[in-house]
Amino acid sequence: MSILNVEGLTHMYGDQTTFRDVHFRLLSGEHAGLVGPNGAGKSTLFRLLTGSLLPDAGTIAWSPQVRVGFLEQHIELQAGTTIRQYLERAFSRLFDMEKEMNAIAERFADPGEDLDALLRKYGELQALLEHHDFYQVSSKIEDIAAGLGITELGLERDVGTLSGGQKTKLLLAKLLLEEPQVLLLDEPTNYLDQVHIEWLTAYLKRYPHAYIVVSHDEHFLNEITTVIFHLAHQNIKRYAGNYRQFQKELALGQAQQQIAYEKQSKEIERLEAFIDKNRIRKAKQAKSREKMLGRIVRVEKPVEGPAPRFAFSVPSATAGTDIVETRDLKVGYGSPLFKPVSLKVRKGDKIAIVGENGAGKSTLVNTLLGQLRPLGGELLASEKVKTAYYRQEDTAPEETPMEKVWALRPDLTQKEIRKVLAMSGLTAEHIRKPIRTLSGGEQAKVRLAELMLSPSHLLVLDEPTNHLDVRAKEALKKGLMDYEGTVLLVSHEPAFYADWVTDVWKVAEWR
Repeated sequence: MSILNVEGLTHMYGDQTTFRDVHFRLLSGEHAGLVGPNGAGKSTLFRLLTGSLLPDAGTIAWSPQVRVGFLEQHIELQAGTTIRQYLERAFSRLFDMEKEMNAIAERFADPGEDLDALLRKYGELQALLEHHDFYQVSSKIEDIAAGLGITELGLERDVGTLSGGQKTKLLLAKLLLEEPQVLLLDEPTNYLDQVHIEWLTAYLKRYPHAYIVVSHDEHFLNEITTVIFHLAHQNIKRYAGNYRQFQKELALGQAQQQIAYEKQSKEIERLEAFIDKNRIRKAKQAKSREKMLGRIVRVEKPVEGPAPRFAFSVPSATAGTDIVETRDLKVGYGSPLFKPVSLKVRKGDKIAIVGENGAGKSTLVNTLLGQLRPLGGELLASEKVKTAYYRQEDTAPEETPMEKVWALRPDLTQKEIRKVLAMSGLTAEHIRKPIRTLSGGEQAKVRLAELMLSPSHLLVLDEPTNHLDVRAKEALKKGLMDYEGTVLLVSHEPAFYADWVTDVWKVAEWR
């Protein structure tokens, strides 16, 4: 049975078309992946499905009474609430029933009350609570909190003290506890460590209801999907099967389309040549060929869009062999996050820094770069080292990519800036929009373009693959492998770094 029907969906941003006459449906219990290149409109489609955006044309019809749960990437969490209290809000209706039931119990001793009526109402509420497993709520909260790595943060911790990634995990946990009939998950594996991604994979595989998941993690998608919606070129095409089956069908379809395009192009060229040659001498036959040409339904040439290319350079001035060295370094805010560490980073090293969220990866990086004072120990860093830093950003600016990147390098011409932005996979349309309106992947490409224009001896990247599509990840991987400088990479994707880094720092082992 279909629980979502989308008919003729069209959406515009200014004078640019995001979707045109899109049709698709979601079936009850269907486990779907929504894939497509950065900027294709996946997050925009989710906002349309949840009603936070209105389409320019077409209809979005959900089945009556269907509860839709949407993982929002940016939401304020009020300080003064504990993690446990926030997660209990997933069952607020049941807690309200319990309060009502307790209030009724207090009225039992009142001689003026109708005791039979009170007992009947009390029994109804108790039956409803038992039916909805209310007395298992604490266990459910603890199970999901443990699965997503929230338990180790402390369930009595104030939500106002959480980092951006920790807040995202908390939002995901609450959404899973609510167990809506349809889950809409936009990049749910961002900020999750590998063990928690594995837990979420198993959870979604056995989820009894429907969901649509946006992700660029191919292994994750392959495990959790039974259908793929491919969003590209302003339209959606449905593919039955998991992500690997989709890739095979897509490649086959593109190959067939290329053959059909080339065959038709030759036929069109043949007809046009005959018409040009015989307009006068064989006018009747030429006219007939013109009619044939007009009736041909043109096969579109397969187009993938601009392929990103990332190239990072080193300054002409050398910085020596030793980049950073620490001796019994203590890192943290107030108290150390892990035991004192003695580390050495030498020229040409490419090091992955891994560990669960909140373990201190970003804090370590900021300490090594001198942006945060160590709590103890020694930090020796070469003053000659020029560093370029890709940091996680919570808010995007109003300025356009062109304005932001040109402000970084005003010595370059507009043409040179446009060339670098195009290399990163941004189109002429993208670079004229405010950065805040771009997708997460497009915003990441703007920051990577800035790194390409910042020659450095040391390249520091904090979770750069969040939001990047598959082609962009491969391009970034090649760019980092070819880079002649030193790399410090914070990442939760072993598939991205495992085959090219020279060392892995596992922060969890330093506790």
